[in-house]
Parts: sequence; C-alpha cells; structure tokens
Amino acid sequence: MENQYRSIYDLLQQLGVTANYTGYFHAAYAVQLCMKRPERLLLVTKLVYPDVAKQFQTTWKAVERNIRTVGELIWRQGPCLMEQLAGRKLLYKPCAAQLLAMLTYAMCSPHSPSPLPVHGLGEPVAFPREDHDMGMVDQPVDEGGGETVIPKDRVPLAEFQI
Repeated sequence: MENQYRSIYDLLQQLGVTANYTGYFHAAYAVQLCMKRPERLLLVTKLVYPDVAKQFQTTWKAVERNIRTVGELIWRQGPCLMEQLAGRKLLYKPCAAQLLAMLTYAMCSPHSPSPLPVHGLGEPVAFPREDHDMGMVDQPVDEGGGETVIPKDRVPLAEFQI
C-alpha cells in the first residue's frame, strides 16, 4: 500500500499538485479506494467522499471541494496535462468525480483486465447490478443554502436529471 501511495503522489506531483494542498491527500486516498473497488466511481458522493472524509476527520463536502481544487490547479497548469491523462481532447474542465476516474485509470496496471470508463458529466451509466438501473455520474451539491452549485462554464446539473 505504501508503494501505491507513492505512485499516486508521484502522479499528482507530475501534474503540478503539491502536498501543500489538502486535496492532494484527499485525492490520493480517494484514488486508492477506487483502485480497490472501481465501482465506487459510479457514485463518488456516496461511496468515496464519505470514506475519505472519515479518514481525514472532515465532511464529504470539504473532500469534494478539495479534490475540485486539485482539478482547478491541474487545469490552470495547462489543459494539455488533463487531456493527456484523459487520453482525449477536453472541452471543459472535468468535475471532481471525472478527475478521480482519470487518476484511477492512470494508476491502473496495464495488465488490468478492463480499463475503467471515464463518463461525462450527467452521462447515463449502468450500475453493476442485475437490475441494470441507470444513474447519473455525480449529483448536484446543495451546501445548505438552498442553492444548487453550478459548475463554472457548464450547464447546471439539475437540467440533466429526470
């Protein structure tokens, strides 16, 4: 596990993220969790952020915000870094959940039986269950003020909900 963290830390540093950001540690732990159970990437708000928050004695909202800050930092360094990580051209800065998926995919061994999917914001995904429910990647964040947080330069997430 120590080696795994070292590799995740190395990747984050290559992307321009340093240990003076809390999100550096939150992202590293979240990626490690997703590497163990990739299906967590389908519902990061329920299956990743709470576990990271518990580990670091904070809230899931703070975890999401700190990982989003890591994404902002990488994006400001140059979208080409994220595009290289994603393996395709990106029109918008990925949200925190998409960043975690890209980092997890980058950390997966080339011997992995199947690569992890990187889904677009609001793109329907099938859950790995027998009933094949459909869900959305990430949900809008309500930070208690009654307003839905809208990602900068993006369509409000609420418009994607049924």
